[in-house]
Amino acid sequence: MSRDFMKDYKRIVIKIGTNSIMLEGNQIDYKKLDRLAFVCSTLIQEGKEVIIVTSGAVGVGASHLNLTEYPQTIEEQQALAAIGQSILMGHYSRFFQYYNRATAQILLTRDVVTFETSYNNVKRTMNTLLKQKIVPIINENDAIADDELNHQTKFGDNDTLSAIVAGVSEADLLIIMSDVNGLYDSNPKENPDATLIEHVAEITDEIELMASGKGSAFATGGMATKLKAAEKILNQKQAMIITSGEDPVSILRILEGDVIGTLFK
Repeated sequence: MSRDFMKDYKRIVIKIGTNSIMLEGNQIDYKKLDRLAFVCSTLIQEGKEVIIVTSGAVGVGASHLNLTEYPQTIEEQQALAAIGQSILMGHYSRFFQYYNRATAQILLTRDVVTFETSYNNVKRTMNTLLKQKIVPIINENDAIADDELNHQTKFGDNDTLSAIVAGVSEADLLIIMSDVNGLYDSNPKENPDATLIEHVAEITDEIELMASGKGSAFATGGMATKLKAAEKILNQKQAMIITSGEDPVSILRILEGDVIGTLFK
């Protein structure tokens, strides 16, 4: 299907995963963060509004402490998130400042968006920031989020969080940047003849069977979580694209209508 309608989309949520932020060897990919800042700043110049949902706090914390293995206890993971989140935001702030663009941090837990008062507060905050052309950078508050409390506070993965943010912000499009080019009919890392699916209008049993595997040791998502996010987006009557995070500049081409990645609409 033609994607010329992408040119009319104004409010965009971009989700970038841990695998897209980190290089092999547990190093931060500064080039990718810079390109993302460039793309978002360019889009704002063109009159669009951009929200980033970022993963990577635990990975950045592990990098800062020179860890090579994922910690096993919740307490250790939350400590890494607390260390890494401030460092990660520092990187975002620095790269966006180069393009004369301000950023703002919003940390969420599930209970925030399930209670009406806090939900409306988040919505108003995001709208105010966007009106001032400031880029909201959103992550789960991993330092305190926990499924073992009396009420669930953890989203579970940032693919789900990004779909929720798209709903709260009433975005036109969610772009999930992944370590693959989109949804394939089989695992492209195992099957060189796997075919990219360009458009999905409904999450069927057949589509769900195509999702398999997880990412790196510091990532919590996989194609299955992205399909759950896509299902939520479709139910919200919004659009979503899964595409490679290798070159964030491709986002500019996506919004020009180029057929890149898998479109859910």
